[in-house]
Amino acid sequence: MILNIINTFFVKLLFTIGNMASSRRRKLDKTRSLENGDEDDVNQPSNINGDRLNIALLLFLYTLQGIPLGLGAAIPMLLQNRGISYKQQAEFSFVNWPFSMKLLWAPIVDALYWSKFGRRKTWMVPAQYLLGFGMLFLSMKVDFWLEGEPDMMLLTMGFFTLNFLAATQDIAVDGWALTMLKRCNVGHASTCNSVGQTAGYFLGYVVFMALESANFCNSYLRSEPQDVGIITLSEFLYMWGWVFIVTTTLVVVIKSENEPIKSGQPVMGWRSVTNAYHQLYRITRLPSVKTLALILLTAKVGFSSSDAVSGLKLVEAGVPREQLALMIVPLVPIQVILPLILSKHSTGNEPLNSWLNAYPWRVLFGLVAAMIVAITPFMIRTTPMSIYFVLLLCLYAFHQVCLFSMFVSVMAFFARVSDPIVGGTYMTLLNTLSNLGSNWPNTLALWAVDPLTYRNCVNSFENATMSLMENTCDTLHAKELCAKGGGTCVTSLDGFYVETVLCFILGGLWFLKGSHAIKHLQRLPLHRWHLTKD
Repeated sequence: MILNIINTFFVKLLFTIGNMASSRRRKLDKTRSLENGDEDDVNQPSNINGDRLNIALLLFLYTLQGIPLGLGAAIPMLLQNRGISYKQQAEFSFVNWPFSMKLLWAPIVDALYWSKFGRRKTWMVPAQYLLGFGMLFLSMKVDFWLEGEPDMMLLTMGFFTLNFLAATQDIAVDGWALTMLKRCNVGHASTCNSVGQTAGYFLGYVVFMALESANFCNSYLRSEPQDVGIITLSEFLYMWGWVFIVTTTLVVVIKSENEPIKSGQPVMGWRSVTNAYHQLYRITRLPSVKTLALILLTAKVGFSSSDAVSGLKLVEAGVPREQLALMIVPLVPIQVILPLILSKHSTGNEPLNSWLNAYPWRVLFGLVAAMIVAITPFMIRTTPMSIYFVLLLCLYAFHQVCLFSMFVSVMAFFARVSDPIVGGTYMTLLNTLSNLGSNWPNTLALWAVDPLTYRNCVNSFENATMSLMENTCDTLHAKELCAKGGGTCVTSLDGFYVETVLCFILGGLWFLKGSHAIKHLQRLPLHRWHLTKD
C-alpha cells in the first residue's frame, strides 16, 4: 500500500512478533512446566501481584528494541528528499532483514551463556551496550554520511548493525520473560512484546519524523518559525545512545535472573545448538513444508511494487513525509480491532480461505495505489490537504482489511499445522519464511524502479553538448550535472508504473496457480506436517 514502511513495520511489530512470541512462549512454557512438574502453576489464573516491576521492565526492554526499527523506517523518507536513486533505497532496505533472519542464530543465543552472569543477560547486556555505543558513534558520523550524495554503504551497514543487535536482544529478552515472570503471568510477556516494540517504533519513526520536520514544529510546536526541526537525526541518536547505556547499567546492577542453573549443567550447550539446527533441517525436508515455503516466498510478489515504492513516490510527489508518518495515529484503532474481528473467520480446518478471498483484492489495490501516486501532484495543487488525506485514510483502511485477512488466516494455519513436539521452532521457521517472502520482493521492487525508468536531460539551448543530451539523470551527480548545464531532468516513462503493471500480471498468474496448491495443503492430514521419530 501507499504507506509501505508504516504498514509493513506496524504489522510486523504489533502482530507478527506478538503472535510469534505468544505462541512460542505458551508452548515452551508448557514444556518446561511438564518437565519441572509445575503444570498446576501454569493453569492458575493470572495474578500480577509481585510481577508488576517485572512486567514494567519487560515493557521497557521491548520498547528499546523498537527504536532502531523505527529509525530504519525513517531514514528512507529522509533520503528520498535528497535525490537518491531507488537502487540506493533498495540497498538500504536490507536493514529490515535481521528480525526476519534471527532464526539463524537464535539457537546459539538460547544455548550458549555464562552461568555466573546469567543465561539471558549474557547476550542482552552486551547487545544493549553495543546498541548504545553504536548510536553514539552514528550520531557523530551520520551527518557526514548524509551530506551531499549520501554514503549508502556506510548508512546501510550502520543501521543494519543496530537492527541485528536489536534482534539478538529480542531473542534474549524472549527467553528471560519465561523465568522473569511467574508461571501464571507468562502470557503477559507477549503483550509486553507487541505493545513495547510498537511504542518504540512509534518513537523512532513517527515522533522523530514529526520533531525533525521544520514545517510540523513551526505549525504546531513553535511560536516563532525556524528553518530546522526541534531535533536532528544525530541528536536523536545521541540521546537514545545514552538511554541504552544508562538503563543497561541499571539492569546489570539492580536486576538478577531467577533461572536456576542445575548442578552439572554445561555452560556451553553445543548439543542444544546442534539439536535445534537438526530439527530445522528435518522440518524443511517435509514435502508439505517445501510446498508451503515456495508459496510463502513467492506470494507477495504481486503487491511488492505498491508495498515498497508507493510511499516513497508520494514523498517524491510532494506529500510531506511527517504527514505520512502521522497517518499511523488515526489508524491504530482499526489495526487493533480488525484482527480481533477477522480471527473469528480463521478457525476450522480451512483457515486460508480468508487469505484466498483477500489476495486478489490486494493485488488489484496495487493499481489503485499507482493511480493515487499519479494524481497526487494534481490533487496537491487543486485540493485541500485535509480532503486528500481523508482519501488516503479511507483507501488505506480498506487495504488493512485485505492485509489483516491474509495475516490472521495464515497465522491460524501455522498454528494448526505446526508439530507440537517442536512447536516453537516450527512456528518460528514458518514466520521467518513469511517475513522473507515480504523482504526480498520489496528489495527487488525498489531496485527495479530505476532500470525500468526512462529519463533524460532536456536542454532548450541549440548548442547543448552531446554529453548533456545523453545524460540519463539516473544518479544525484547526473542530476546536478544536468542542472549546471542549464537542463532539466524529464521522466518519459516512470518505472514504478511499469513495475505495478508487471506485479499485477504476476499476482494474477500466481493466484491462478497458487490457489490450487493452497487448497491442496489445507486438505492434507495433520500427520503429513509432523515429524516422524528418527
